[in-house]
Amino acid sequence: MNIPASDPKSVTGKPLAIDETVDVLVIGGGAAGLEAAIGAAAQGLSVLLVDENPVSFRTMGDDVPLHFGQGMAANARNRTAMMEAFVASEPRIEEAFEAGVDVRLGAACWGLYANGPALGWMPGLVAGLADEDRSLLVQAQHVILACGRRDMGLGFPGWEKPGVMGATAALTLATRYGAFGPRQVVVLGSSTEALTTALALRAAGVTIAAIVEQASETVGDVALLAGLREGGTEILTRHVVREAAGRDGVEAALLAKLDENGKPAGEERALACDGIVLAVGTTPVVDLIDAAGCKVAFQPERGGYAPVLDASQRTSVANVYAVGDCAGIWAAKTRDRTIAEAEAARAVAALGTAATGDQAASLPVPECDISDYRLAWVRASVVEARAEFHVCQCEEVTAREILEVRPPRYLDWQNERRNDRSLAALLGEGPPNPDQVKRLTRAGMGSCQGRRCREQVAALLALGAARPLSAIPLAGYRAPTRPLSLSMMAHVPEAPEQAAHWDTWFGMHAQWVPFWEVPERYTVATNDATGPVASE
Repeated sequence: MNIPASDPKSVTGKPLAIDETVDVLVIGGGAAGLEAAIGAAAQGLSVLLVDENPVSFRTMGDDVPLHFGQGMAANARNRTAMMEAFVASEPRIEEAFEAGVDVRLGAACWGLYANGPALGWMPGLVAGLADEDRSLLVQAQHVILACGRRDMGLGFPGWEKPGVMGATAALTLATRYGAFGPRQVVVLGSSTEALTTALALRAAGVTIAAIVEQASETVGDVALLAGLREGGTEILTRHVVREAAGRDGVEAALLAKLDENGKPAGEERALACDGIVLAVGTTPVVDLIDAAGCKVAFQPERGGYAPVLDASQRTSVANVYAVGDCAGIWAAKTRDRTIAEAEAARAVAALGTAATGDQAASLPVPECDISDYRLAWVRASVVEARAEFHVCQCEEVTAREILEVRPPRYLDWQNERRNDRSLAALLGEGPPNPDQVKRLTRAGMGSCQGRRCREQVAALLALGAARPLSAIPLAGYRAPTRPLSLSMMAHVPEAPEQAAHWDTWFGMHAQWVPFWEVPERYTVATNDATGPVASE
């Protein structure tokens, strides 16, 4: 009997069709990414730098990669103008071109794969890239991730209206593209990041009507706060937004004062505005980092869940580095880009060298306890909301449905025999897992891939279980970390050896019968799933 050396239906041993190879792949074209690309090119290495920006107007409308909240001005529809503005906003892009870096803008990295327990057959580090026209696979000896930051969402009645948006998106539209629509905004949050954003928006011609803070005192830099107050901005502590009022967009923010228990009390006040900027928390973009298998941990000094790094910015995956805001966010770094550039320089200096085991330097103590601070915002704004609204806008899931782990509405669920619908009763002992809740409620499974709701869901679970945010596991990321059409994925080349047995890779043994074996009267119930599987 001839026994094959390997399973012909296994992916192991099948060639992976690589489109391009490069010494260093840099993902992200901000301060850290450009410094890394230019530095690596100076060492004589071939360097490819990709940045998904400027994304299309349609992609912005899906709140990818940031929570744009339909706050884009009409000129954001002009793709050519957006590209020109993006290049003009960062002089080092031209410097990178001159240094010999292959710079590709408008190209997103949707997946990063490294050798591991489930991917031992990979030829090395492989990234999936996609632009407007095609998708391809690039193999690199080293990958430097400079993916940036995004904002924590915060819900309240009406937060789905055009004009409610994240601080990073607002700042990007106003200062990079000159395409920020709202003219008078209310900013939620008073951290240094929030105040820096407010001042930058004001410099771009936007009126900052008020800084709204649920805490009894502001938490950010007092000098920045004084500058806003002198410019006529109202500072409202112990306040929360009760509703974003308006018909086709934000027309006013309805505000209420919080009592000593953190609950809205008293009469509401309408503050005229056409935009509400969410700046209650920024988080490192760890999509690719987590999906690639790099170790990630809750680190308050780095802004929440961030990669675990050594002194040379190495992640736990060989030859993968993280720099810039995706490596951690803190006040000084927000105000001084040279800190991010120094991280990139350390990563470049470590390329091709053995890890020393040195630990990353200690970072400044955060301005506040980010767990308590973010939980307080969610408690006051979401839990104490005066009406139900969708925390997960894509899948239309409310806070109550998340906390009670209610099945998706399309199942037409009507009743539950169990009286105890606590998280512990439904999910078992230990901290509730957002991935478990996502599968049961669909919260976070929409087209925005949880960018608006994942931090809110984690906060709700922490509140429901009486745990700190650090106890709630990170909701996992999987490729593609950016929405892609099936037609775009069809561009990824596939060797004939891979296509020969595609049906078995999808577990279709019991679901698919070759057309030449289908009887005249066939039903799935009578299908014999015990025989051999044939491929067309």
